[in-house]
Amino acid sequence: MKLIVTNDDGIEAPGLLTLEDLAAQWGDVVVVAPAEVQSGAAHQLTNNQPIRVDELGGRRYRVWGTPADCARLAVNQLATDGDWLLSGINNGGNLGVDVYESGTVAAAREAAIHGCKAMALSHYTADSREIDWPLAAERLRPVLERLLREDPETGVFYNVNLPHPDHDETRLEVKSTPVDTSPFRITFTPTEDGYLHKGIYHERHRKPGSDIDQCFSGHISLSKIRV
Repeated sequence: MKLIVTNDDGIEAPGLLTLEDLAAQWGDVVVVAPAEVQSGAAHQLTNNQPIRVDELGGRRYRVWGTPADCARLAVNQLATDGDWLLSGINNGGNLGVDVYESGTVAAAREAAIHGCKAMALSHYTADSREIDWPLAAERLRPVLERLLREDPETGVFYNVNLPHPDHDETRLEVKSTPVDTSPFRITFTPTEDGYLHKGIYHERHRKPGSDIDQCFSGHISLSKIRV
């Protein structure tokens, strides 16, 4: 199996390195990831200028572009033999309407548009605690083992969010969830330079049974999303 790994936190991010090592248990890995942090890049694409790509060796490519650029380059040029594109592991949740602004999710969506099986993988962070990446890998392993055996229909990709419970148990229940479309309520604070966006992620609306609700409750949320 050939697995493409990308993200929106940049090619040196610990979440990507964790996913790269984990994915190698199922096949050959090709990393095609942004040179710089692209968090919140959504589905931006570079169409009117060349995209610089640095080949780092060991089938690792540093792309001076967006996550969607990385996915498009990977499936059409750099790793056309890829069976799956895995985007993540994002440092922070991509829940509810986050899927529309997330670069992590956009990379999976772009791959799905081009007919490549894809999933976005994120780790919700609670209470300003640091992510334990080895523990995250253990929690994600059975999810990958399950999903990599599946054959989603064309135009569908997976969005997976790991919770951040205050315990070290590795086996967490996976819940198939709809995406909560409730708006993330925010405020703007006037400053000398303009208006500063403020919002408390942990206090957002939780529609019962949704991806936000299940992830905030300590379960792994698994959503199927159609492009």
